[in-house]
Amino acid sequence: MKVTYLSLIRICIIIFSLSSLTSQANEHWYQQPAISPDGNTIIFSVMGDIYRVSTSGGQAVAIVSDSGWDGYPVWAHDGASIAFASDRNGSLDVYHLVLKTNTLTRLTYHSANDYPTEFSKDNQAVNFNSGRMPSVTSSDFPTSRLTQLYSVGVKGGTPKMLLSTASMQGKTSFDDNYIVYMDNKGYENIYRKHDVSSFARDIWILDKQTGEHTQLTSFAGGDSNPVWGGNGIIYYLSEDETNNFNVWKMDREGNNKVRLTHHKTHPARSLSSSVDGQLAYAWHGELFTLEDGKTPEKLEINLVAAKHNLSQKPVSVDKKADRFALSPNGKEIAFIARGELFVTSIEFGTTVKLTHTPEQERGISWFPDGRSIAFAAEKQSSWGIYKVSITDESEPYFFAATKFTETPLIVDSDDAFQPLVSPDGKSIAYIKNRDEISVFTMATKTSNTVFSEQYNYSYSDGDISFDWSPDSRWIVATYVPRGFMFFTDLGIAPADGSRPPEDITLSGYGDFIPQWGENGAIQFISGRFGRRNHGSWGNDFDIMSVFLTQQAYDDFLKSKEERVLAEEMQANLKKEAEEKEGASEEGKEETSDIEPISIEWDELVKRTVRLTKHSSNFDNIQGMNYGLTPNDEKLYYLAKFEKGFDLWVEDFKEKSTKLAVKLNAESAYMEIDKKGELAVILADGVLYKIALSEKHEKKAIAYKGSLNLDEKAERAYLFDHIWRQTKDKFYNPTMHGIDWKLMYDEYYAKAVNTQNNYDFSIIVSEMLGELNASHTGAYYRFEPSPAAKTSSIGAIYANAPTSKGVFIKEILPGSPLTKFSKVVTNGSLLTHIDGKNVGNDNNVYQMLNGKAGVRTRLTVVTEDQEHDVIIKPIALSDEQKALYERWVDSRRALVEKMSKGTLGYVHIPQMDDTAYRTTHAELFGRAFDKKAVVVDTRFNRGGWLTDDLVTLLSGKQYTWEVAGGIKYKGDPMKRWTKPSIVVMNEGNYSDGYCFPKGYKANNIGKTVGMPVPGTCTAVWWEVLQTEDLVFGIPQMGVADIQGEFMENNQLEPDIKVKNTPEEARQGRDPQLETAVKVLMNTN
Repeated sequence: MKVTYLSLIRICIIIFSLSSLTSQANEHWYQQPAISPDGNTIIFSVMGDIYRVSTSGGQAVAIVSDSGWDGYPVWAHDGASIAFASDRNGSLDVYHLVLKTNTLTRLTYHSANDYPTEFSKDNQAVNFNSGRMPSVTSSDFPTSRLTQLYSVGVKGGTPKMLLSTASMQGKTSFDDNYIVYMDNKGYENIYRKHDVSSFARDIWILDKQTGEHTQLTSFAGGDSNPVWGGNGIIYYLSEDETNNFNVWKMDREGNNKVRLTHHKTHPARSLSSSVDGQLAYAWHGELFTLEDGKTPEKLEINLVAAKHNLSQKPVSVDKKADRFALSPNGKEIAFIARGELFVTSIEFGTTVKLTHTPEQERGISWFPDGRSIAFAAEKQSSWGIYKVSITDESEPYFFAATKFTETPLIVDSDDAFQPLVSPDGKSIAYIKNRDEISVFTMATKTSNTVFSEQYNYSYSDGDISFDWSPDSRWIVATYVPRGFMFFTDLGIAPADGSRPPEDITLSGYGDFIPQWGENGAIQFISGRFGRRNHGSWGNDFDIMSVFLTQQAYDDFLKSKEERVLAEEMQANLKKEAEEKEGASEEGKEETSDIEPISIEWDELVKRTVRLTKHSSNFDNIQGMNYGLTPNDEKLYYLAKFEKGFDLWVEDFKEKSTKLAVKLNAESAYMEIDKKGELAVILADGVLYKIALSEKHEKKAIAYKGSLNLDEKAERAYLFDHIWRQTKDKFYNPTMHGIDWKLMYDEYYAKAVNTQNNYDFSIIVSEMLGELNASHTGAYYRFEPSPAAKTSSIGAIYANAPTSKGVFIKEILPGSPLTKFSKVVTNGSLLTHIDGKNVGNDNNVYQMLNGKAGVRTRLTVVTEDQEHDVIIKPIALSDEQKALYERWVDSRRALVEKMSKGTLGYVHIPQMDDTAYRTTHAELFGRAFDKKAVVVDTRFNRGGWLTDDLVTLLSGKQYTWEVAGGIKYKGDPMKRWTKPSIVVMNEGNYSDGYCFPKGYKANNIGKTVGMPVPGTCTAVWWEVLQTEDLVFGIPQMGVADIQGEFMENNQLEPDIKVKNTPEEARQGRDPQLETAVKVLMNTN
């Protein structure tokens, strides 16, 4: 073949052009395609808008675009309109758009996210999935995570329930006789892949005439997204054969399954079908069409972007402070907001931004001169420690300075963060590679290890706390001296690392947040005296002090009289010294060296004192929440005795405990200035200054800060951070056999080029889903405004509204309607809310938005009599609690009836202290005289309680208590010594798996129900700097005694029983019924 120079140039140009197109294609994320009924057009979501493109590709034009996120589009059967979901009012609601007139109508008004699935056959209604509540007759577990199928008219009105069965992606057959749907069994992230457990979703079909449900797929892995083709053919997505979602087809009976596509990596998603069976789907951000028997065709799309996001946009950080540090002179505050470092004036609120990066800065520490700040930043794919300083000597304060110099201090391949500058300013203590405490010497620019990684395990960044001694020679830190993870002691080690740390608390209850005081003592938070949390991992805490010398201990124990005399003597001595040596100028800093710290190692534990009189709930163990005034006169601390965190003061001289300032904060941190005159508190993002006088005057620090946010650069950083955090912390170093670097390359450009955080969360979830692990995925936190938050009257409505109103089928426990029981009963008709009609044409939920706690007039008709009642509707969270209480009561009643009162019942919804106390109360209260107990763990969402429950249920009585000739239960008094049985299902998650596993391993009793997916890992859910994004890492695996990880190791029940959809709809519960029968036959 003859090749000319010109043809070579042409070949190069063609190759370059194809390469450019490929590169561009790799950047977009087209998703959720819906092919039109005539097969000519596809609508899809990209960049938070909905676009339309020909099925042959070409130019794509936006048909829905606004400031919110829009997606999940579906076509009307006549092609004249579409429905879609949008978060323009906070949560995802369903909207209807008439294409010809561009008329837009909001159809749903509920705080639960609503996802449209299809139009009704007459195009007069839109079907959608929503997690609201099960039918009044259903025995399904009530949780918003399990969605039902609803329908709402295209003109609006109250939705009606079509299918109470937990389901997703329901589609009605062309003849309107069947609904094919994907089941939903539990809590797992929908983007998880390669899972072959009982949780993996299957395809079912409902015969609308008979009400019969039939399972069509039984492959151990995932099946999803069914759609109808011609001649009763069902197309769907499945991981069968390839362990990757591809397009399949089968007949209506679930037979003759055939794979139609052959994607080896990345899943096919969002399958849709036209009337004649032409298919459209998404694959890794690309759109494909497919005709049965042919090869899929990728659409080449020229997107005419409707949105052109600014490269940067201003973002306010007012009331958004995350962490802070008070300057040495007490006049400035350094704080972090949106990942940037700011400094503000306490008095004036003048604020300056010191960093300008898309990456995250955190961990602030002032140098003693107040002219420099050390901080950590995650740059160049590793955490490093930097110093920012005021450049101009004539500018004394950061907030008023105009020039700054940033210097890298510790930047290499090892992560370094959480800097703490020594009191003399010559060294910096920091966390190295997450688990090691090291010290960096400024003069030599070298580091040495103080607490090696064997002494600590960092579960979440920032949970290892440490402090310097006043003489800069020692480090005190939380550490794990003997492998007792999560229950740290305190250790002291020389800052030069010349000897290993020495345990100074020997507690075993957990000691945290040490603070080295000025008077020969170290304060810390401890769980040794507080009420122990039955969940094994929490307590009410106290602030304690360990005194390093006997003299310091004796000084602290002085009476009020002795303290006053000592203070007077000290003042006189100081005055004499000043007169003798000549008084120093007012405000002049002392130049004398601090005396070396003296530590009398013997009997340290005996010189430990509890400072707080009342144990309480402290905010967390990752931030400073207490402080002593000079001379240890008063202790100020943030504690939660009531609803929120408040500032309390312990006066050691007066021997009193008082509330200093009412904050009622969800989260709070504090620092006290060196003079003990001022406290700065960060409460729910707001900074306050508190005068530490008798009145404790509180005043907000009116800081004003903003930044120019480069959203694309920020997302690039966030993606790097998530990928790297997962790589570093994932419990299994093999990453489950996944090429993690390849995943980075495959998803990076797509994630970075999204234009909203919801799409970003989807792409990240797809990447994390490749790991086939529990406890992972990224979540976008929708936040409805207060006016858009749905409230509840505390009742279950009829499945369908009427033209006259909505029937109240059942009033829930604790409902505000209960006090009107004479005029509002089960069966009453709700006709008006605040004088406005409700029913077919007027959405009852719309009328209740923003009404929680607000006086609201309801008009009801009971036995043909109309009544007006005024209630305060409850929040949806309270409605969920009431639904759960109702479900538990009904399960208990079933056990009581079947066993004729001989068996007890308890349900354990999660694994924490509250659940343990409820279980304990049931066992030794209502069930104490029963012969045995049913322990129901279905849909247990996890926590950490396995050993407590295993211990509680495995008691063997070995004594009787006898008094007055009467025998009473002996030891073990607080353990269940009678038979039990555990009910479990596919919805058990995390520790909800670990417990039945431990129950079986200890041969306590039998298990009944369905297999439980192996999800026994511990997770850290990290909230990112955007505050609307969260992602999880299963970072600690749990292995059985043979060393086999429980993750992805399914637990089979002793007796397998499945609750069918028909049985659940009728209120039947065969799993529980079987448990009762088995337990009665063994007694």
